[in-house]
Amino acid sequence: MAQLSLLFLVLLASVVTMPLARRTGVPQPVLMTLLGVVMALVPQIPNVKVDPDLILPLVLPPLIFAVARRSTVKYFRANLRSILLLAVALVIVTTTVVAGVVSWLVPAVPLAAAVALGALVSPPDPVAAVAVAGQVGLPRRLVSVLESEGLFNDVTAIVIYSLAVEAVVDGSFSTADAVWRFLLSALVAVLVGVALGWANARLAGILDDPTLQVALNLLVPFAAYVAAEEAHGSGVLAVVVCALYLSDRAADADDVAYRLVGNAFWEIVETLITGVAFGLIGLELSTVLADVKGSWPGMLGDAAVVIAVVVVVRLLWLLPAAWISRRLRRDDEEDTPISWQETVVLWWSGMRGVATVALALAVPLTLADGSPFPDRGEIVFIAFCVVLFTLVVQGLSLPWMVRLLGLDTGKDLHEQAVRQLWWRAAKAGLVRLGELEEQERLPAELVERLRERQHDRLARLCPERYEEEEAAEAKQRGVQWREAFAVEQQMIAASRREVLAARSEAGADPGIADHVLRQLDLQSARK
Repeated sequence: MAQLSLLFLVLLASVVTMPLARRTGVPQPVLMTLLGVVMALVPQIPNVKVDPDLILPLVLPPLIFAVARRSTVKYFRANLRSILLLAVALVIVTTTVVAGVVSWLVPAVPLAAAVALGALVSPPDPVAAVAVAGQVGLPRRLVSVLESEGLFNDVTAIVIYSLAVEAVVDGSFSTADAVWRFLLSALVAVLVGVALGWANARLAGILDDPTLQVALNLLVPFAAYVAAEEAHGSGVLAVVVCALYLSDRAADADDVAYRLVGNAFWEIVETLITGVAFGLIGLELSTVLADVKGSWPGMLGDAAVVIAVVVVVRLLWLLPAAWISRRLRRDDEEDTPISWQETVVLWWSGMRGVATVALALAVPLTLADGSPFPDRGEIVFIAFCVVLFTLVVQGLSLPWMVRLLGLDTGKDLHEQAVRQLWWRAAKAGLVRLGELEEQERLPAELVERLRERQHDRLARLCPERYEEEEAAEAKQRGVQWREAFAVEQQMIAASRREVLAARSEAGADPGIADHVLRQLDLQSARK
């Protein structure tokens, strides 16, 4: 019962910290981590008890699916160079350097155990990075790089971690076997992700109900993760592939209800699970300190060295990688940092999170012969120190660094891109109006009124494409349209109140009232 109450408190905090994060400018993952740390240090609050083997399959699939579904295959293909440089090469380099430094600092730690530590601290967290980057207002180009890195680096890190842990437990390791398993893991994940994405798309078409379709979407990431892991593939990559497959085969353009329900649902899921995940990071601190008992002060020096290595290696890798990317960059590409300021911000955005904590807690307690896993307590403690430093220190200081560097957030370019897309969309509407006028012989008065309204929208969005007098007239008509819209909303609001009153009458069917109310709500959503 105490665990259930603790879960409820964390879920409540996930909701409450969202407006607090917007007001204070502190990213929500950072707030939840700090709150978890505070709760972990309060003796009256029970220690959290979660099976480490359940953290990854319960937390990662929905979070990764929620991030990946906002993108497309072509978008990731444009960032392929960044994925290879950051999500694969940088993870391998970081793992190697951390393993070497740990072996030098603590000679008693087996090399394979040091590699496991390097692997679990090497992948930045996609949810934390994107949440912090979005709140700071980084250019979309940098956010896309962080998304690409965060979604794919877990694949490399988890495979290396698994091989290293097996080498410690069983006492055997083969480089050729490691490469083969890495390639096989990726292939299995792609096949599973595509298969489940295809099955989801077919089944969703049969269901023909937005609520059931969204419920199916919630099950798919878990199914993809578990199926891939059971087939010795990468569960994380399977979820990413599945999400991208479904994103490229989005619902019908006229399926407004599905998008309204789906987007609202996934925003809720992402908010709650993100809060729980990062709250769990803080709460697990008490468990980690209990494992190392009173010896943790002596481990702070080793943890500080590993933190420095993780941070410095990322910078030393990004500087030449950014230069290489700029030299190889085509004129039509905008997927890589093009200035040293952006490179520095990308470096400081490498925050560790859920995957690192889950992998650290999943380190086995004993070896195959029953003896304790060598220096498990110190490995877990160092991993937590890396997570807390990168999340709290880097997360809190990132906005300050962006202001200090004078980084252009790209707000003007973003607004310009929005206007250009609105222009394309509105012009397509005008073309369709012309087709309907010819096919159905619509009344001239109706056609002229609709065409005038569409041109008014275009003039407000892109006044530079219209004459000054036309833009002024469109602005005046826009004021009139907004006044009419406000009146119409008042009328719809009165209709809603009447429906709600009818719903509470004796003998009324609530289902009928809810159906009518939903249609009125959709009318209010249309602008």
